[in-house]
Amino acid sequence: MTRIGVYPGTFDPITLGHMDIIRRGAKLVDRLVIGVATNPSKSPMFTLDERVATVEREVAGIGGDIRVVPFDSLLMHFATAQNASVIIRGLRAVADFEYEYQMAGMNQQLNNRVETVFLMADVALQPIASRLVKEIALFGGEIGKFVTPTVRDQMVARVAERTGDPR
Repeated sequence: MTRIGVYPGTFDPITLGHMDIIRRGAKLVDRLVIGVATNPSKSPMFTLDERVATVEREVAGIGGDIRVVPFDSLLMHFATAQNASVIIRGLRAVADFEYEYQMAGMNQQLNNRVETVFLMADVALQPIASRLVKEIALFGGEIGKFVTPTVRDQMVARVAERTGDPR
Protein backbone atom coordinates (compact mmCIF):
# COMPACT_ATOMS: atom_id res chain seq x y z
CA MET A 1 0.00 0.00 0.00
CA THR A 2 1.36 3.39 -1.00
CA ARG A 3 1.44 5.93 1.82
CA ILE A 4 0.36 9.28 0.38
CA GLY A 5 0.83 12.59 2.13
CA VAL A 6 -0.56 16.00 1.25
CA TYR A 7 1.31 19.22 1.96
CA PRO A 8 -1.17 22.05 1.33
CA GLY A 9 -0.53 25.76 0.96
CA THR A 10 -0.95 28.75 -1.28
CA PHE A 11 2.81 28.96 -1.96
CA ASP A 12 2.61 32.64 -2.93
CA PRO A 13 5.58 32.52 -3.14
CA ILE A 14 7.17 29.20 -2.30
CA THR A 15 9.88 29.94 0.26
CA LEU A 16 12.97 28.18 1.53
CA GLY A 17 10.88 27.23 4.56
CA HIS A 18 8.35 25.47 2.31
CA MET A 19 11.18 23.72 0.50
CA ASP A 20 12.57 22.45 3.81
CA ILE A 21 9.20 20.96 4.79
CA ILE A 22 8.79 19.43 1.31
CA ARG A 23 12.21 17.76 1.44
CA ARG A 24 11.62 16.39 4.91
CA GLY A 25 7.97 15.48 4.32
CA ALA A 26 8.85 13.55 1.16
CA LYS A 27 10.96 11.21 3.31
CA LEU A 28 7.95 10.30 5.45
CA VAL A 29 5.63 9.11 2.67
CA ASP A 30 5.83 7.12 -0.56
CA ARG A 31 4.18 9.96 -2.49
CA LEU A 32 3.95 13.60 -1.50
CA VAL A 33 1.19 15.62 -3.14
CA ILE A 34 1.79 19.34 -2.85
CA GLY A 35 -1.67 20.88 -2.91
CA VAL A 36 -1.55 24.43 -4.25
CA ALA A 37 -4.67 26.11 -2.91
CA THR A 38 -6.71 28.91 -4.33
CA ASN A 39 -7.19 31.46 -1.60
CA PRO A 40 -8.48 34.79 -2.92
CA SER A 41 -8.65 36.19 0.63
CA LYS A 42 -4.84 36.23 0.70
CA SER A 43 -4.63 38.51 -2.40
CA PRO A 44 -2.14 36.32 -4.26
CA MET A 45 0.71 37.96 -6.13
CA PHE A 46 0.74 35.08 -8.63
CA THR A 47 -2.08 33.23 -10.35
CA LEU A 48 -2.85 29.64 -9.44
CA ASP A 49 -1.27 28.40 -12.68
CA GLU A 50 1.87 30.46 -12.03
CA ARG A 51 2.16 29.12 -8.49
CA VAL A 52 1.70 25.52 -9.64
CA ALA A 53 4.38 25.97 -12.33
CA THR A 54 6.76 27.60 -9.85
CA VAL A 55 6.33 24.83 -7.27
CA GLU A 56 6.81 22.17 -9.97
CA ARG A 57 10.03 23.86 -11.08
CA GLU A 58 11.35 24.29 -7.54
CA VAL A 59 10.72 20.67 -6.45
CA ALA A 60 11.94 19.06 -9.69
CA GLY A 61 15.37 18.20 -8.28
CA ILE A 62 14.29 16.83 -4.91
CA GLY A 63 13.66 13.27 -6.00
CA GLY A 64 11.03 10.83 -4.88
CA ASP A 65 7.42 10.75 -5.95
CA ILE A 66 6.36 14.38 -5.59
CA ARG A 67 3.33 15.72 -7.44
CA VAL A 68 1.97 19.25 -7.57
CA VAL A 69 -1.81 19.54 -7.80
CA PRO A 70 -4.00 22.65 -7.64
CA PHE A 71 -7.12 22.52 -5.50
CA ASP A 72 -10.14 24.63 -4.64
CA SER A 73 -12.00 22.65 -2.00
CA LEU A 74 -11.90 21.69 1.64
CA LEU A 75 -8.51 20.24 2.48
CA MET A 76 -10.07 17.00 3.67
CA HIS A 77 -11.97 16.60 0.40
CA PHE A 78 -8.71 17.14 -1.47
CA ALA A 79 -6.85 14.67 0.77
CA THR A 80 -9.55 12.06 0.20
CA ALA A 81 -9.44 12.63 -3.57
CA GLN A 82 -5.67 12.06 -3.46
CA ASN A 83 -6.09 8.89 -1.33
CA ALA A 84 -3.91 10.53 1.32
CA SER A 85 -3.56 9.15 4.82
CA VAL A 86 -1.39 12.02 6.09
CA ILE A 87 -1.49 15.81 5.97
CA ILE A 88 1.88 17.44 6.52
CA ARG A 89 2.04 20.88 8.08
CA GLY A 90 5.02 23.02 9.01
CA LEU A 91 5.22 24.90 12.30
CA ARG A 92 7.29 28.02 12.85
CA ALA A 93 6.11 29.37 16.19
CA VAL A 94 3.62 28.93 19.01
CA ALA A 95 1.05 31.01 17.12
CA ASP A 96 1.28 28.53 14.22
CA PHE A 97 0.73 25.65 16.62
CA GLU A 98 -2.47 27.11 18.06
CA TYR A 99 -3.98 27.62 14.60
CA GLU A 100 -2.76 24.28 13.22
CA TYR A 101 -3.91 22.39 16.32
CA GLN A 102 -7.41 23.76 15.86
CA MET A 103 -7.38 22.92 12.13
CA ALA A 104 -6.12 19.39 12.82
CA GLY A 105 -8.98 18.87 15.27
CA MET A 106 -11.56 20.10 12.79
CA ASN A 107 -10.04 17.98 10.02
CA GLN A 108 -10.15 14.92 12.28
CA GLN A 109 -13.86 15.54 12.81
CA LEU A 110 -14.33 15.61 9.03
CA ASN A 111 -12.24 12.49 8.34
CA ASN A 112 -10.58 10.59 11.17
CA ARG A 113 -8.72 8.29 8.75
CA VAL A 114 -6.33 11.11 7.81
CA GLU A 115 -3.65 12.04 10.35
CA THR A 116 -1.98 15.43 10.59
CA VAL A 117 1.80 15.41 11.06
CA PHE A 118 3.57 18.57 12.19
CA LEU A 119 7.16 19.27 11.20
CA MET A 120 9.04 21.98 13.03
CA ALA A 121 10.63 24.50 10.71
CA ASP A 122 14.40 24.56 10.60
CA VAL A 123 15.56 27.13 13.17
CA ALA A 124 17.23 29.26 10.49
CA LEU A 125 14.00 29.32 8.44
CA GLN A 126 11.45 29.90 11.23
CA PRO A 127 10.85 33.60 10.62
CA ILE A 128 10.07 33.14 6.92
CA ALA A 129 6.44 33.71 5.93
CA SER A 130 5.21 34.20 2.36
CA ARG A 131 3.17 37.23 3.33
CA LEU A 132 6.25 38.91 4.82
CA VAL A 133 8.38 38.01 1.79
CA LYS A 134 5.77 39.67 -0.44
CA GLU A 135 5.71 42.75 1.75
CA ILE A 136 9.49 43.06 1.72
CA ALA A 137 9.55 42.65 -2.07
CA LEU A 138 6.79 45.23 -2.58
CA PHE A 139 8.82 47.78 -0.61
CA GLY A 140 12.01 47.07 -2.52
CA GLY A 141 13.76 44.99 0.13
CA GLU A 142 16.11 42.10 -0.60
CA ILE A 143 14.37 38.72 -0.40
CA GLY A 144 17.23 36.49 -1.50
CA LYS A 145 17.62 35.01 2.00
CA PHE A 146 14.05 33.71 1.94
CA VAL A 147 13.50 32.26 -1.55
CA THR A 148 15.54 30.64 -4.30
CA PRO A 149 17.23 32.91 -6.88
CA THR A 150 14.65 31.93 -9.50
CA VAL A 151 11.72 32.81 -7.24
CA ARG A 152 13.47 36.04 -6.26
CA ASP A 153 13.78 37.05 -9.91
CA GLN A 154 10.16 36.10 -10.54
CA MET A 155 9.01 38.25 -7.63
CA VAL A 156 11.15 41.23 -8.59
CA ALA A 157 9.68 41.07 -12.10
CA ARG A 158 6.12 40.89 -10.73
CA VAL A 159 6.70 43.85 -8.43
CA ALA A 160 8.07 45.81 -11.39
CA GLU A 161 4.94 44.94 -13.42
CA ARG A 162 2.67 46.12 -10.62
CA THR A 163 4.54 49.25 -9.61
CA GLY A 164 6.49 50.21 -12.71
CA ASP A 165 9.61 50.24 -10.50
CA PRO A 166 12.32 47.96 -12.01
CA ARG A 167 14.38 47.59 -8.78
